[in-house]
Amino acid sequence: MNFSEIDLLLKRQPTPEEALGLVHFKDINALCEMASQLRDQQHGKVISYSKKVFIPLTKLCRDVCHYCTFSRAPSKNQPSFMKPAEVLSIVQEGEKLGCKEVLFTLGDKPELRYKKSKKELRELGHESTISYLAEIAEMILKSTSLLPHINAGVMSVADLKNLKQVSVSQGLMLESISSRLLERGSAHYGSPDKVPQVRLEMIKQAGELRIPFTSGILIGIGENRRERVEALLALRELHEKYGHLQEIIIQNFKAKPGTPMQFHAEPELEEILWTVAVARILFGPEMNIQTPPNLNANDIDKILDAGINDLGGISPLTPDHVNPEAPWPQLEKLSERMKVLGKNLTERLAIYPSYAVDHRAWVDLKVRPKMQQLLDQQGFARTDNWCAGQTHPPEIEQNYHRPFKKEENNLVNRILEKISSACELYEKDIVQLLNVRGEDFYNVCEAANKLRKGVCGEEVTYVVNRNINYTNVCYFRCGFCAFSKGKISENLRGKPYNLNLRDIVNRSKEAWDRGATEVCLQGGIHPNYTGATYLAICEAIKTELPEMHIHAFSPLEVSQGAKTLNLKVSDFLQELQKSGLGTLPGTAAEILDDEVRRIICPDKLTTDEWLEVMRDAHAIGFKTTSTIMFGHVEKPQHVARHLQRIKNLQRSTGGFTEFVPLPFVHMESPIYLKGKARKGPTFREAVLIHAVARLVLHPQIQNIQTSWVKMGPEGVKHCLNAGVNDLGGTLMNESITRAAGTVHGQEMLPELMENVIRETGRFPAQRDTLYQASRTSQRHKSYGQQQLVKFHS
Repeated sequence: MNFSEIDLLLKRQPTPEEALGLVHFKDINALCEMASQLRDQQHGKVISYSKKVFIPLTKLCRDVCHYCTFSRAPSKNQPSFMKPAEVLSIVQEGEKLGCKEVLFTLGDKPELRYKKSKKELRELGHESTISYLAEIAEMILKSTSLLPHINAGVMSVADLKNLKQVSVSQGLMLESISSRLLERGSAHYGSPDKVPQVRLEMIKQAGELRIPFTSGILIGIGENRRERVEALLALRELHEKYGHLQEIIIQNFKAKPGTPMQFHAEPELEEILWTVAVARILFGPEMNIQTPPNLNANDIDKILDAGINDLGGISPLTPDHVNPEAPWPQLEKLSERMKVLGKNLTERLAIYPSYAVDHRAWVDLKVRPKMQQLLDQQGFARTDNWCAGQTHPPEIEQNYHRPFKKEENNLVNRILEKISSACELYEKDIVQLLNVRGEDFYNVCEAANKLRKGVCGEEVTYVVNRNINYTNVCYFRCGFCAFSKGKISENLRGKPYNLNLRDIVNRSKEAWDRGATEVCLQGGIHPNYTGATYLAICEAIKTELPEMHIHAFSPLEVSQGAKTLNLKVSDFLQELQKSGLGTLPGTAAEILDDEVRRIICPDKLTTDEWLEVMRDAHAIGFKTTSTIMFGHVEKPQHVARHLQRIKNLQRSTGGFTEFVPLPFVHMESPIYLKGKARKGPTFREAVLIHAVARLVLHPQIQNIQTSWVKMGPEGVKHCLNAGVNDLGGTLMNESITRAAGTVHGQEMLPELMENVIRETGRFPAQRDTLYQASRTSQRHKSYGQQQLVKFHS
């Protein structure tokens, strides 16, 4: 191939003929440059790895690969298999060190060769190594948080099926497609499980079973460049048909003393670089290309430039039992090295992110709940202990105010420049912002903060208000809700209740006396409520407290109220306006994408219906808030579409006063307890969405609010450095998030609110619901109050 033909491969995968033409392409630098460009198209700055425990369940094997020191013969004084207690002890130690993967690598069917293996298996209650492995993997899933990845050699379809039920992924190296290596004196002579077609057949069967699968080639064992390309093409053909190959490993042969190949020449660095680059070019930007970092510790920079995006499993506890002479790199030093090279070392699970996110297609039902607890929004590993509504301290440095680093060809910087030039963002641009890590995270937050300063100055506003959740009885089936009670609700916190009008008015009067200017009213959709109920609530409050602002009724309540009175939504809204309703909360939005809504709230308003209620409300003069509830089952693209839909409606109506990101509080949520949702956003995601909202919604929405109930005081401080200018309400009561398990209290007194604001160097200001200065008389009353001792439901 010539250089012009090579350049075309930046836009498409090479044909088999073109791929074979690369065998004679000698400019390694050109290949590596193309491969790294392809890698960056999909993976950007992320270089992933898995923090693992390596369990060699048995080192006995029926094969006799001539380069292998992993396999050994039976010993009278040494058991053939690790015992359950031994395995569990090692895995639990790994769990303490933050490992999330258990790599099971073991010899191939030793019971077919060794009587001792067969005897020991029977003593363990099994007829085969694979059966025993399945028992051990199931024990790990039940007893720890780690996820098994299984490399157990060539297996039957039945074995693959059984192991899928106790693992998140499996693997089998193709190693080589060359049948020459099976000949006498070659690497695979005497190894029946190394027949290329046998291995390809099993990799195919794994694809048919939709098992996330790892494979790759071993280079330097006697094959030539053409045979490497042919092996990669064979793997690509299977992946194109089944989509199951989550990574391609390029592993270089290392000569080991005491083996038949101890004097065999190891592949030169140029061969490694050529093979890695060709693998990237053949598979394209999306594939995960890996080389083990411990085998090439001194050349990791050059191999990175050849197009890898993954460094495989790295253990803080167990050695590489296949290459025991090669220690794992220290993660701290590796992370620092990646930073120097402009990359972010990012922990993943054994299952790669795209397969983890699309787990309904790839992961067994029994395994999903454990996996979900370990995931972030992109499908990488959660690496912090912070959860919305809990007290774990944030694990991100308060390091926002730093010089902006302008890097050439930095995609994130180009998107930020589009925003500063008032250019419209595409969905993919917003997704890119939502996915940033490392230095780019701080750059995005700093850009949002700079924009906030220009729009809102240094003032941070809040409103003195009271939440009144008038009933927790609801006949809707929102999977995330721990608040509602009723015949079909989950058996969660609290008993059903239903406040009468006198109770609602009394609480409103108490709030007024404590300096509130607003009551916020929302509740479940009680089967006995009609639109008349909502009208009566407004009229009762306004009769007693004509100056109190009523901020009430989500689009769902409005829609249901209208239906019960056989009114159009717009007509019912006018009736609410006459009865004293001031503004509407933009709750029940959750994620404005029906793909997500079908999972978390299937009988709730659709995306279009929610937007239409808001459009009607704005048309007759109501101002409303807007929200997003994130961190459960959504993907970044769902968040991006949500932001775009809010912005587009605001362009049309101008009716939104603010945007409020609401992190999913998982602790008591039914969808989480059933293992069908993540445990809320990570802290990085929770802070970042505020910054992205500020950037994306500008200039249509000027106020970005954070929820102190969900973020906690320390989280609020981070958000104030990421584009936020408002802290919402003091609340006095908060029942919905409390029912989900938050520990951040039900009220933040003005003095505490203002202390948090001042600790960030900003200036507090009380406002009313419409972002005007609160009335002086109410403001004076709000100070010096004691927290409510008795919290109502």
